[in-house]
Amino acid sequence: MTTIIASGVVTFLSRVLPFILLKKFKLSNKVVEFLSFVPIVIMSALWFENLFHQRLGQLPLIDYNNLLATFPTIVSAILTRSLLVVVIVGVISLAIVQIIF
Repeated sequence: MTTIIASGVVTFLSRVLPFILLKKFKLSNKVVEFLSFVPIVIMSALWFENLFHQRLGQLPLIDYNNLLATFPTIVSAILTRSLLVVVIVGVISLAIVQIIF
């Protein structure tokens, strides 16, 4: 029980503490510009992780359902540049692809 509570406190502090500290300090424009690319990098990493399936001793296999759902998602990203729209279109397009195939 103590481990669960301690894990919860550490998780809470690691997510809340940066916001508290950033309210008190002013970041330089270069740091803010660098941090603006973080969501793109995270989304790309998640996309590549789900696009390929690795099996030990074999070349990675392409997940064609995720590949097909990628196209409308990329179009929505280019047109709207809104992370919320991209996520919603991605989830809906993957659901449609999985229903069809």
